[in-house]
Amino acid sequence: MGDHCVFCKITRGEVPSNKVYEDEKFLAFTDIHPAAPTHVLVIPKEHVETVEDIPSGNPMVSLLAERAVRVAKQLNLREGYRLVINHGDNGGQTVYHLHLHLLGGRFMAWPPG
Repeated sequence: MGDHCVFCKITRGEVPSNKVYEDEKFLAFTDIHPAAPTHVLVIPKEHVETVEDIPSGNPMVSLLAERAVRVAKQLNLREGYRLVINHGDNGGQTVYHLHLHLLGGRFMAWPPG
């Protein structure tokens, strides 16, 4: 795990978070700067910096999506939700630990903004 990575620190319990889901490999917690009424981050506990750093053949993205769907059901997001993975500075990634944004609780316009 990254010693200076805030998400690794959350995983280790060194930084507080509002957890909404946890299992042996994944953690989900509310975003401190929500972009929607419901904004949850789903992360692997294993430190992986970006989506491009997932080894070929590893089902990490599929497993992240599976956990996000569980959380969406748990939070009763029946009207719909958006799943987003940002990559790199220009893609909007601000924390370099792979994470999936689960956004819901309002109409999601397209394009976002």
